[in-house]
Amino acid sequence: MAHLFPARPALPRRLPDLPIVVWMVLITLSLGLAGGLSAGELIGTYNDGFGRALGEFALILLPSFVLAAALAEAQIASPGAGRVAALAAPVAGAGMICPDTAYAALSPAAGRAKLDMAFGAYAGFKLLYPAGPLLVATGLGVMGEDGPGTALALYGAALLLPVWAVGVLWGRLLGRTPPRPADTAQHPQREILRAFAPFGLLAALLIAGAARGPTGQGAVDFLLQPKGALLAAASLALIQTAPGQRRACWDSAVRRTGALLLVIGAASALGAVLTRLVPLGAHVPTQSDLLTLIGLFLLTVAFKLIQGSSMATFAAVAPVAAPIVSAAGISPTAAVFAICLGSFIAILPNDSYYWLVRRDALAAEPRDTSAIWILAGGSILQACTGMALVLGAVLLWA
Repeated sequence: MAHLFPARPALPRRLPDLPIVVWMVLITLSLGLAGGLSAGELIGTYNDGFGRALGEFALILLPSFVLAAALAEAQIASPGAGRVAALAAPVAGAGMICPDTAYAALSPAAGRAKLDMAFGAYAGFKLLYPAGPLLVATGLGVMGEDGPGTALALYGAALLLPVWAVGVLWGRLLGRTPPRPADTAQHPQREILRAFAPFGLLAALLIAGAARGPTGQGAVDFLLQPKGALLAAASLALIQTAPGQRRACWDSAVRRTGALLLVIGAASALGAVLTRLVPLGAHVPTQSDLLTLIGLFLLTVAFKLIQGSSMATFAAVAPVAAPIVSAAGISPTAAVFAICLGSFIAILPNDSYYWLVRRDALAAEPRDTSAIWILAGGSILQACTGMALVLGAVLLWA
């Protein structure tokens, strides 16, 4: 699941062992009371923060997890499927709004390309619309009718290739290539294409929506938007799933969505209280777009290193970053990608994605330190590469 319950580092024995969502609630309440908020102000701020865009997150996550569960039921594994899985990883990470789920679903088919796929799913989730860019833009409040949806899709796709390539090269340089497995099953090409057809539908609808724009027909416009496209892709995946397995897919999606919405709500409430207590927007160097973007990047890095969860990082940093973006008057698109790239740093043991990849693609690594160096080092290089490109583009078109 997308960075939902990251592995916890060892805590001092005096501290209770609590789920991360409980810690976020306790820290939020403690900060509010210590900051001098009254009971009514604290509860009101918490409620406003917890419910911030939660309905939109639900519409994104529920069909994404249905799609993931249906694809996992397909159990496609073959050399041809491995190549398709590696190439489809970024689209899967974005379409499922979850690198963990994309990796888990595609891993059985990836074969020797698992590490390539890991960096691809991670990059796709962070950079491709409708995943990270949509989540961040929604949290920042810049996704209205005139929001930068097309720009997010185009710039995210442009950033993906160099950022993904850096991770792949790093992984191939330092990682151990697993032995070539014996081919135990051969699947016809049409069966492989059929299993990945929902991703093709998702991409086609999003491209059509970006190219066509509003049609004035509610149902058509909904299908051409990320939430409607995800629902259509999930529906196709369910149609291709055996009838007896469809309810299990729905049950899995509901469990994952409900748990993740709780984490997102608690993280967003924490960000709302921090914003109320610390008006960071008043101290933003608005005279320099570059400094503002670097500040957003570093702010997101701090949230990611503390929380581990990318989804929780997006939810918590948005209410803190929103007044900064508004006060600085910088490009919303550049601000969104500065935050998305900051969330790359880093794949560490407090991140559930680390353990998923460590125990699968990096199972041959004898030491955890080697696995940390591969995953954390690769994600840091990806972040720095992407941020350099964003800053270069801002300088070029200033």
